[in-house]
Amino acid sequence: QVQLVESGGGLVPAGGSLRLSCAASRGTLSSYVMGWFRQAPGREREFVSAITRNGDSTRDVDSVKGRFIISRDNAKNTVYLQMNSLKPEDTAVYYCAAGWGPFATPLLSSYDYWGHGTQVTVSP
Repeated sequence: QVQLVESGGGLVPAGGSLRLSCAASRGTLSSYVMGWFRQAPGREREFVSAITRNGDSTRDVDSVKGRFIISRDNAKNTVYLQMNSLKPEDTAVYYCAAGWGPFATPLLSSYDYWGHGTQVTVSP
């Protein structure tokens, strides 16, 4: 079992950047496909980005393509989400998740372990 801890959230003006990190306080992230999801107030949790175990394949939701980059450093047991050109509609709690499946999937049900989330707020 793996325990995930997100960090790096905060308040940033529109057009700014943040880098989120997801570290394993227990377990080894290299065993898992990793994903980032987000949930805005009153909305369902939605997929943002995912990456395969060795980082050779990624997948992003259309709304963040060209702005967000998911990456991982298995030696540091950490996954990152670099967020650039942030927009107010990116405001949400961001969660990382780990899954046993083989693919960088957008399906929530494919992920077995979740962190508690980090708040990202983008001001107009």
